[in-house]
Amino acid sequence: MSRLAWMAGASITAWLIVTAVSPPLNPEVLFGMLGPLAASLVTWGLVERVHVAAPERVMGVLMQAFAGKVLFFGAYVVVMLRIVGLRSMPFAASFTAFFVGLYMMQALFLRRLR
Repeated sequence: MSRLAWMAGASITAWLIVTAVSPPLNPEVLFGMLGPLAASLVTWGLVERVHVAAPERVMGVLMQAFAGKVLFFGAYVVVMLRIVGLRSMPFAASFTAFFVGLYMMQALFLRRLR
């Protein structure tokens, strides 16, 4: 199974479990998952593509992606809390958990990238 599928599958499974255990936490948990998942999938897709073409450029791609994600996440959080009107505590907890979990997965994938 591809690494993109692992990230998406783990995220969706976690969201389904939280939804089954505590339905009132939606839609905050869903939107807390979508931002980090989208950023992780795009970043990892770029990393895999660059690694095949020029492995020495992977670090540069990661640094550029970091700069883009700083802007994206700042805007995403503002939109979700101010415009969409999500409750801040469940959204922040979900966002943080998925952010950390997905970037841990990427770190493990980077170790195996050869």
